[in-house]
Amino acid sequence: MTIPNTTIQEAKRQRLFLLLCGIFLTNALIAEIIGGKIFSVESLLGIAPAQLLIGGQRLDFNMTAGVVNWPVVFITSDIINEYFGRKGVKRISFLTACFIAYTFITILVATMLPPAQFWLDLNNTDKQGNVFNINDAFSKIFNQGLGIMIGSIVAFLLGQLLDVVVFSWLRRKTGSRFIWLRATGSTMFSQLVDSFVVITIAFYVFGNWDLKQIFAVGTINYLYKGVVAILLTPLLYVAHYFINNYLGKEFAEELSHKAAHE
Repeated sequence: MTIPNTTIQEAKRQRLFLLLCGIFLTNALIAEIIGGKIFSVESLLGIAPAQLLIGGQRLDFNMTAGVVNWPVVFITSDIINEYFGRKGVKRISFLTACFIAYTFITILVATMLPPAQFWLDLNNTDKQGNVFNINDAFSKIFNQGLGIMIGSIVAFLLGQLLDVVVFSWLRRKTGSRFIWLRATGSTMFSQLVDSFVVITIAFYVFGNWDLKQIFAVGTINYLYKGVVAILLTPLLYVAHYFINNYLGKEFAEELSHKAAHE
């Protein structure tokens, strides 16, 4: 029996959506988990500290390790929006927010569990032979606190919803042209909000930072995200090329047109 072409296309569409959602969810969760580490961009590149004068303070490009994965989330979000519309992005965004909350709660419970004595004894020194408490290290690394958890979830959802609105608005204005404009434009706008919301909630509302520090660090984060968004724009065209070949150009364009007018 011959399988109808529409059935094959629908199966491919569903597989594509599951793949994109998997990439989106996985990278968002990883970014949240590794976000507690701060690294120096200048040291990574082997250059002198930037010492940018922002808000009366001289700041270097010290970034959370989560920025390694967040660009993948941005790109995947735009691709989902392109082929599955606002509903598709909202669905996976809310689901991801729930998983982020679940992850933080699970980590909080894990840090409260009493450590086994043999585990403490086997790991009671570091590589240099200094006294080391692995349970304290585990708690400091993974237990990021209520403020950061709330800030992360609020900033994530707000950034994603703004990205959806701006992306859809730009697509209605440009049609099928200027993929780079709607993708980069929506990311730049949404990350302007995201960069400041998360640290404002985590370190101003729940912490002890002043507004000058919030502005300075938020600006550094936004500059980095903006540069990365621009540099990764060619990947969008590569993704569109493979997706169009996988779905078939005519069916892919039909999905994109439907998504733009949902």
